[in-house]
Amino acid sequence: MFWVATCIFVVCYAAIVSEKIHKTKVALAGAALTLILKVLTQEDAFHNIELGVDWNVIFLLISMMIMVNIMSKTGVFQYVAIKAAKLGRGNPFSIMVIFSVITAIASALLDNVTTVLLLAPVTLLIADELEIDPVPYLITEALASNIGGTATLIGDPPNIMIASKAGLNFMDFIVHIAPIIVIIMVVWMIFWKVVFGKRLHVSEKNKIRVMAMNEREMIKDPALLKKSGTIMGLTILGFMMHGFLHFEPATIALAGAATLLLVSGEDPHHILVEVEWPTIFFFIGLFIIIGGTVKAGMISFMSQQMIALTAPTADNTLVLSMVMVWFSGIASAIVDNIPFVATMNPLLVELAAKIFGGTGVEALQHAKMMPVWWALSLGACLGGNGTAIGASANVIIVGMAEKAGKPITFLRFMKYGVPVTMLTLAISTAYIYVRYYYFG
Repeated sequence: MFWVATCIFVVCYAAIVSEKIHKTKVALAGAALTLILKVLTQEDAFHNIELGVDWNVIFLLISMMIMVNIMSKTGVFQYVAIKAAKLGRGNPFSIMVIFSVITAIASALLDNVTTVLLLAPVTLLIADELEIDPVPYLITEALASNIGGTATLIGDPPNIMIASKAGLNFMDFIVHIAPIIVIIMVVWMIFWKVVFGKRLHVSEKNKIRVMAMNEREMIKDPALLKKSGTIMGLTILGFMMHGFLHFEPATIALAGAATLLLVSGEDPHHILVEVEWPTIFFFIGLFIIIGGTVKAGMISFMSQQMIALTAPTADNTLVLSMVMVWFSGIASAIVDNIPFVATMNPLLVELAAKIFGGTGVEALQHAKMMPVWWALSLGACLGGNGTAIGASANVIIVGMAEKAGKPITFLRFMKYGVPVTMLTLAISTAYIYVRYYYFG
């Protein structure tokens, strides 16, 4: 089954990259093959948390799309778009920086999928008003959401998984990961200024026109805005407190979407038809294909080989930490970072027990083991920026751009994503070395 799963994954990946066939068709065909050839059973695909479809992600996406579709009828996105354009004085790069910072902070406090679902419509409207290409802005927001989400325990699913295995808490990530994310954001924006500073242009006529617009006139339905704003605010509060409430984000989002559908009076047929169903089914197919590679042992085999080659000892985990940043970064760009971290976690737990002795928190949080966990976190979260399917936020952005008639090709996303991934992984490598080995 190893080679069957690997072949299905490679062929599907090549087809997605080539864009000769729509990626949703490829993902569903690959998922069907994975089931027909019994790489995964139907039980695995639909009911196994580790191997199958992540229904938490699917229902989070559907629920947030419903809420965003209802909110879009109020005119609030047009209001925010004009307000943001005015704040940036109509300067295209200033607007890009503003949205990058907002996206990064929101992704650290919420999750990157929710953040891009809320900001992408605003970005498309700003681009439309200023008559500029929205693609650089949309890709920048996807990258910013993955970078910002890396900073906290709740910002990106890999961090939640790592924290659970290693017994880490919220403040551990603030102390050890957040500082380097701030540095990465600053360096990235300087790099982006060099890349885009002279390439983004807005005519003076459009600047003047936008600056003269009254954003309050954009609100079409104040009553619906009050209802949807209140429910969206409570939903976001629920996301921030989901650990305390003991509810999964999907449960909170579903409750918010159901409540808003009930109180808004909107026809569900009109709202549900606007859901990004091709994106939803792409996720479902991709989860099944990647689940097949996990069950067949492809990711586990690669990870075991990486650990064996770095030969960590109780006195020296330097090589493992340095390699971990890049290995997890590259792997997470190719496959989704969630199954990758799910595979790496038990291997690292076993490694900690083997070289430090015991299976308790003392071994998992040994001073020489901690840099390895941080290397995994940084690599897995930041590596997702490498390709259009490396992270959930990327897939959402690509889907929304396609729906708006501004398609982002796989190669165009890589043109932006790969350099940023290389830059952020290089900074992370230096950070791990300097903080935990040079001074540690």
